[in-house]
Amino acid sequence: MNRSALSIALLLTLGCAAAQAGSGDFWYLQSSVYTTHWSHDPEHNNHQDLIGLERNRADGIVFGGATFRNSFSQRSNYAYVGKRFDREGTPFYAKVTGGALQGYHGKYRDKIPLNRYGVAPAIIPSLGVRLGPVGTELVVLGNSAAMINVGAGF
Repeated sequence: MNRSALSIALLLTLGCAAAQAGSGDFWYLQSSVYTTHWSHDPEHNNHQDLIGLERNRADGIVFGGATFRNSFSQRSNYAYVGKRFDREGTPFYAKVTGGALQGYHGKYRDKIPLNRYGVAPAIIPSLGVRLGPVGTELVVLGNSAAMINVGAGF
């Protein structure tokens, strides 16, 4: 079983075992299952091995962190705060986070803007759907890529 399939199985197991995340505060554990870059480059890595943990408050405020392999297979980290905008009466939402992105170094340091000291600001929008404790998000990574994450709330 590859790592992505194992991550999905773990998240689904956690989701089934967790109490359904209702309208109150909850934690959200997620992993990436698919990534595509807008332009082809043989150096690009489409297997991010992302694992993230996020706190979602009832008022829509979110904060968390993720570790992943960036487009050039370097271990990277993202710490953030943001806002989730729930579409009332539906399982759909939009989310935008902003924070510090670390991990692009060496010859790839300039692949993200404002990365002079190894940490750069980032703003990441996403669209999601949550059915009970299980959810999925389409994450837009600027003009570089898009990623699909799956997760479980608890």
